[in-house]
Amino acid sequence: MSGPIAFCFPGQGSVEAGMGREIAEAFPEAMEVFRTGSEASGLDLQHLCFEGNAEELVDTAVQQPALVATSLAVLAALKARGIEPDYVVGHSVGEFAALAAASALSIEEALALVRERGLAMAEAARERPGSMAAILGLEDPVVEKLCRQIIGVWPANYNCPGQVVVSGENPAVDECCDQAVDEGARRAVKLRVSGAFHSPLVAHAAERIKPAVDRIKFNDPTAPFMSTVTAKIEPAHRMAGLLVEQLTAP
Repeated sequence: MSGPIAFCFPGQGSVEAGMGREIAEAFPEAMEVFRTGSEASGLDLQHLCFEGNAEELVDTAVQQPALVATSLAVLAALKARGIEPDYVVGHSVGEFAALAAASALSIEEALALVRERGLAMAEAARERPGSMAAILGLEDPVVEKLCRQIIGVWPANYNCPGQVVVSGENPAVDECCDQAVDEGARRAVKLRVSGAFHSPLVAHAAERIKPAVDRIKFNDPTAPFMSTVTAKIEPAHRMAGLLVEQLTAP
């Protein structure tokens, strides 16, 4: 394989029943990730990922560790074949997998932190319910204008040109979707998440996870890590602050 390789790790909503089973059965290294992750998170990740149903996996406190464990299991299988990343990046909770891929975190540290993150975000979502939606086919400034006009909704993810995710209170997100279609959006798709993540509504989650993140000593990454908060390559000493900031930042 020629040229540099970048590994991009997925975020919440990218889960399905049975995920990781085939690769874990084919690669002992991948199965070991699920065992290690189960011990670190206190969850039976093998059961949840291989046999769990959609209802179990929709729970934010479960979905996040399950997704990161599956991502790291795939990574272990790739590394067993001699494929290593030259750059790493992650979408939302995928940043924890990215940091583990670059050895800035251990697998145990990543899964323990993600479990704490998931619990904190689930609690914040219960305190201040909300939702998220992807707006497809509008320029960023148009979506930003709608968010300024509608109280209780904010831009949450700039996925790519023409695709912005908004996050906020349920009625505000619904109104934003309707107005986006009126403005010419191709589609407005509600996401399979249980809260208004990457918005001010989950500020309490950021406060809760900060002490756990601050306790970690991040190693210098073996591959450059690009933060989705700053869109820049970031050093080890910046990682703790960025992982907390990304909970409420686009």
